[in-house]
Amino acid sequence: MGRLEGKVAVITGGSGGIGLAAARRFVAEGARVMLVDLDAEALSRAVADLGEATAFAVADVTDPAASEAYVAAAEQRFGGVDILLANAGIEGTVKSIVEQDVATFDAVMAVNVRGVWLGLKYAMPAMKRRGGGSVVITSSTAGIRASAGVSPYITSKHATIGLMRSAALEGAADGIRVNTVNPSPTETRMMRSLEDGFFPGDGQVAHDRIARSIPLGRYGQPEDVANLMCFLASDEARFITGAVYMVDGGISAG
Repeated sequence: MGRLEGKVAVITGGSGGIGLAAARRFVAEGARVMLVDLDAEALSRAVADLGEATAFAVADVTDPAASEAYVAAAEQRFGGVDILLANAGIEGTVKSIVEQDVATFDAVMAVNVRGVWLGLKYAMPAMKRRGGGSVVITSSTAGIRASAGVSPYITSKHATIGLMRSAALEGAADGIRVNTVNPSPTETRMMRSLEDGFFPGDGQVAHDRIARSIPLGRYGQPEDVANLMCFLASDEARFITGAVYMVDGGISAG
């Protein structure tokens, strides 16, 4: 028996990076998984790789109808929803507050905050119908710290922690637990984009400087984050809700 045997998980941002690593771990632990993303081709490849325990829904997480539909699709395909991994996120651009454009701020907040809120809005009733469940929200070390040049992203990740705490209080009576996982820089597409933003044309410089700032001396791997997500999704974490979990190589200790 796997840690997630018999459970149904919905993973937004599920076609790559941390989302795909989590999907792979969840399936290995016995879950059936609905992957949600905008990239149909990448989703199709992921499902082909992960096998018959998975399915996918192409959806814009900022759209209420699409969010309601991906939850309904999971219920229809797998019989319910026990786990929501609200993982979809975008980084925006590296610019000062003064130089940053309003459209970028709005886009980052829409995906990173509105998308999580909509996931909660439609998944929590589905979990209630199953007698409870677990929501894991991907925040970031940016949710408890700050960096110059990425104010929309910083703002959004702080906001997800506040949203998590409200949801944890609201969901407790229905047996729904809600927590955030806060990764440090992790080896994903998003970090390649941010590195290039910090050091245009020489992102490796940014990568090396950031890695040296992490006490364990390296970026996280997507699997490092997925391991923690799996624990929080499982019944082993049945008394854990409303909490912020760092998976950051010690960067938040200083």
